[in-house]
Amino acid sequence: MGFLSFIFLITVPLILFSIQPHFIICRATEPEIDNESPFSYNEGSGKGPKKWGHIDPHWKICNNGKLQSPIDLLHQRVQVFPNLGKLKRDYKPAPATVMNRGHDITVKWKGNAGKININGTHYELLQCHWHSPSEHTFNGSRFDLELHIIHLSSSGEIAVVAITYEYGRPDPFLTKLFEHIKSVDHEEKDLGIINPGIIKFGSRKYYRYIGSLTVPPCTEGVIWTIVKKVRTVSREQVHALRKVVHDGFEVNARPTQQLDGRSVWMYTPREGN
Repeated sequence: MGFLSFIFLITVPLILFSIQPHFIICRATEPEIDNESPFSYNEGSGKGPKKWGHIDPHWKICNNGKLQSPIDLLHQRVQVFPNLGKLKRDYKPAPATVMNRGHDITVKWKGNAGKININGTHYELLQCHWHSPSEHTFNGSRFDLELHIIHLSSSGEIAVVAITYEYGRPDPFLTKLFEHIKSVDHEEKDLGIINPGIIKFGSRKYYRYIGSLTVPPCTEGVIWTIVKKVRTVSREQVHALRKVVHDGFEVNARPTQQLDGRSVWMYTPREGN
C-alpha cells in the first residue's frame, strides 16, 4: 500500500501526528469501556460483534471503521522493517487493583508503574487485561490466551502491547494474581504493590500496525505491538479467567477485522543489536 493511500485512509475526522517517516497514526483519546455494558461476543444474542456499531451511537466505528482490530497476521503480508527500533520498556512496582469488568479481568496500576518508549514518545502504563482465546490470529490460527497491556501518552495516544500464550507451563504473572482473580468481583480489589516487570515478553521481535481497541467504542488510532514469541499459560489459569466473568463472556475474543490495505511491519533486531 502506498504512503499517500495510507494517509488518505486516516485523515478525516482524525488528528494526525507522525512517529516516524513510514508511520502515520492518529490520536486515540476515547478509552475502552470500563464497566458492564450491553454488548456480547455471541452473534446469536443480537448484540454480538457484528451489532456493536448499532448498539450505541458512540460505537458506530465498530462497524464502519477502516483501522479495526484484531487482524490476522498473515506471514506473506508482513514487511520486515528493522528501523522500527527496539521496544523499550521501563516498568516499576506500583500500587495496583484487580477488577471484574464483566467482559474481562483487568489489573490497573494506580501509581507510576513506568512506561514504554516508541520512537521517542513515552506511553505510561495504565492497565492490562486478558482475552481467551487470542484475538489476533496467525495465518488463521488462534492461540489460547492474549494479554493486552494498555499505555497512554501525555497527548492521549494509546499504545497496546499484546502477548499471546499457548497451553503449557503456568504464566508467572497470573500465578502471582491467581488467588485474587478467582475471587474478584465488580469492586476494585487492592493488590498492594505489583511489579509489571513480572510480565515476560520473551522476545525482541514484534509485529506493529495501526488499529483500534477491540471492545466498544472500538476507538481507532491505536499503536499495536504484538510480541512475536508465544509464551505459555496453564489450563487452570485460563479456566480461572473464564470462570469469573459473566455468562457469555467466557470466550471474549472479537473476530478478526479486514486489513483494508494497512501495512503490517515486523521488527527483527540486526545482528549485534
